[in-house]
Amino acid sequence: MANNNNNHKVVPQAANALDKMKYEIASQVGVNLKNGYNGDITSRDAGKVGGNITKKLIEMAEKQLSNQK
Repeated sequence: MANNNNNHKVVPQAANALDKMKYEIASQVGVNLKNGYNGDITSRDAGKVGGNITKKLIEMAEKQLSNQK
């Protein structure tokens, strides 16, 4: 079976900023993330973090696009 892992960073230099954002958002929504393995959190909590990261990234992109001419 072929490995179809698409979990790669388009901009590898952004990895640290994305990781920092993940922990900040997790803290804001009340999800206790630890460094390393977090397989014990619920799907609901993981979705809260992922959904809020997505919202934040879209907001950032919209602001950046609105400043372009």
